[in-house]
Amino acid sequence: MNSRSMGSRRRKKMLRESAQQAVLLAFALALAFLAAAQAPGPSPPADPKAIMAGVYRQDTSHDRTLRATMDVFDKTGQSRRKKFVLLRVGALGDSKTLVRFTDPAEIRGVTLLSINQSGVTDRQFMYIPAQQRVRPVAPRERSERFVGSDFTYEDIAEPVLDDFTYRMLSASDLMEGHETYKIEIDPVDPTRSQYKYIYCWIARDISVIMHEEMYGQDGHLVRTLHASGLKKVSSIWGARHIEVQTVPEGTRTVLTIDEAHFNTGLSEQLFSPDTFGTAKF
Repeated sequence: MNSRSMGSRRRKKMLRESAQQAVLLAFALALAFLAAAQAPGPSPPADPKAIMAGVYRQDTSHDRTLRATMDVFDKTGQSRRKKFVLLRVGALGDSKTLVRFTDPAEIRGVTLLSINQSGVTDRQFMYIPAQQRVRPVAPRERSERFVGSDFTYEDIAEPVLDDFTYRMLSASDLMEGHETYKIEIDPVDPTRSQYKYIYCWIARDISVIMHEEMYGQDGHLVRTLHASGLKKVSSIWGARHIEVQTVPEGTRTVLTIDEAHFNTGLSEQLFSPDTFGTAKF
């Protein structure tokens, strides 16, 4: 075989290899372009107020009836058990709520009415059977314990969304097996709350508050709330076990929801400030 023929074959081989490399390079570039086109871009920052609004919206009930047990523990671990019925009409943050105690005997019939409306200062009224009269809850009482529990009157009243500002702190904290948003909540009017700010953890998958830390006006931790036993009833998620601790005093209250019923047609007449104390339900 002469040298001219061998040179021709080498050139053809080099051309084939160059063509193959060009095809491979084009294929690799095409894959890279496809991957770049399919890769999701960065998610827009989550709006903390919208996340909190989602907690409000996921409760689609027009009314609800809860029966619950409240175990109140003092700093030595001794406990007292109380039972109550809670009725509510309206949406979260724009509602009327009744809490009436059924046990023990010394507080049976004690009833609290809370009225929450957007743009209006919330109102609360207390009925004491022994006095057979209704009295308004004064603003100075909002930070006091409700019937000796770790819940205060302010905690019992449902917050109005626009009464607070919201700031995102984290979007990856784990709580009870759920990824959560950690949000700082600050009252718009500091004179209307005992808390300077609240840290709130909200489950990312089901829009339920999992944990809260409440800080007093001096910036010290005053109270914590932890929710567990999440359950879905009538397409509405909610905790069936809530524990509140008053940190400086070493006391705690464990709230257990025994029954939950939604959209049973509760009458608005039950929630009149004039007659709620003696209303039959």
